Amino acid sequence: MNGRNLPPPTPSLSFRTRVRISFHDEPGSRGMGFRSWTRSSHILLTLLLVLLVPFVRAQDVVVGSKKFTESYVLGEIAKKVIQDTGLTVEHRQGMGATGILWEALKKGEVTMYPEYTGTLWQELLKDPKKPTMTEMRAECAKLGIGVSDPLGFNNTYALVMSDEKADKLGIKTMSDLAKHPELNAGPDPEFLGRKDGWGPMCQAYGLKFASTRAIDHGLVYRSVAHGDIDVTDCYSTDAQIAQFHLRVLDDDKDFFPAYRAVFLYRLNAPPKALEAIRTLEGKIDDATMRRLNAYAEEHKDYTAAANQFFGAGEKSPTGKPLESESLSAKILRYTLVHLKLVVISLLATILVAVPLGILASRRGLLSSAILGFAGIIQTIPSLALLVLLVPLLGIGQWTAILGLFLYSLLPIIRNTATGLQSIPTPIRESAQALGLEPEAQLTKIYLPMASRTILAGIKTAAVINVGTATLAGLLGAGGYGEAIQSGLNLNDVGIMLQGAVPAAILALLVQFLFDGLDRVLIPKGIR
Repeated sequence: MNGRNLPPPTPSLSFRTRVRISFHDEPGSRGMGFRSWTRSSHILLTLLLVLLVPFVRAQDVVVGSKKFTESYVLGEIAKKVIQDTGLTVEHRQGMGATGILWEALKKGEVTMYPEYTGTLWQELLKDPKKPTMTEMRAECAKLGIGVSDPLGFNNTYALVMSDEKADKLGIKTMSDLAKHPELNAGPDPEFLGRKDGWGPMCQAYGLKFASTRAIDHGLVYRSVAHGDIDVTDCYSTDAQIAQFHLRVLDDDKDFFPAYRAVFLYRLNAPPKALEAIRTLEGKIDDATMRRLNAYAEEHKDYTAAANQFFGAGEKSPTGKPLESESLSAKILRYTLVHLKLVVISLLATILVAVPLGILASRRGLLSSAILGFAGIIQTIPSLALLVLLVPLLGIGQWTAILGLFLYSLLPIIRNTATGLQSIPTPIRESAQALGLEPEAQLTKIYLPMASRTILAGIKTAAVINVGTATLAGLLGAGGYGEAIQSGLNLNDVGIMLQGAVPAAILALLVQFLFDGLDRVLIPKGIR
């Protein structure tokens, strides 16, 4: 029999049979069509969101704090006295640098936070002259912000170095440092960039150093004590100064102004909350604050340190017992918030990135633009991306969710586009030969065939989200990052592990979950 007499090939019949068995949702079939797959995914994620809703409730007052021990402790003290009035209070710990808290306060994202007069008039109000308390209150009132009376202590900036090295070099004052340009400095990043900070100070004293590198405030004291750096800035009430046997150098030119602690608050805050805060005015002197800071550093517990202010940690003024949060309660709280961040951002990314991936699978200028945009987003360091979003949305969970959403686009878009582009030409021709409309070709054939690659992209985005969401702690969004930031501040690996270990376990659980979903969501014929 020659080729001329061969019957015509019937690829469409074979292909139709394969499609029916593998891709359609017929009774008894273990495969799932793309529509069922999408519907099931949405139902699963929606159920997770519904489960999380009961754990999210509005608070009457939100107290913020910066990323160092004293601010944490003052935030806990404020939380306790306000709770005693019957109001519900949330303390968002370690929300970042001064600028972040200030913007959050102006936008009403926090109700109050502890600040210092020197920082207020120099860094925030940017007043070239030293204003009085009345003048500062008048300027803040224009922004809807009030200023409490000073709490009683002055936590000014200073420079420290190890007592042993200072003795060896004969350094007692900041002016003495000018004679030793061979020393290495490691200031806190915020102080390094402040207009009243490192640069103007060095200029005023004529200081030069062999090297200057920014080091997180939670690490500077240990770095000086171990000889990694020679000089750093400090807060005069920090407990680590005595703990690490450091010498505070005399500010012999009076460069640093007074940094008296106050509370900045929203003028529209609940009156009972403001009355509670006013009970703290003039009640915390330098010695008391050092003692509370030292207690927090020793016991690794800010709540317990705040309890000491009320008398040996027994009871608050109203007689209500003050209890530190248990480890299990902390991890549960971290987990619920972390899941909320990951689930909402991942759901939003799936709904946006899969359609974009479909568009990107069609080669051309639009495809290059979509993949290029997603690629550019991915090149921005995750922490920088979150910080860039703060001016747009402020701080908090929604800023973190948007950052996670943007950071997850590329894996899903690229995998969706790659999966569709990888479908063999004979299958595409067979789909056309069946007479299917373009939409039917996409939903009934191409997307199911690309489902394995698409799901791999979603899996990658989910795992990335779990890890990246730990940075949300820097924005006061909570989650496992809150524990990591607290542990970093206290130089306590155990506290950091309270966030790092559950985050790693959650990432593994997400991996196992998607491995299981492979069997359910990917059509049997292409598993």
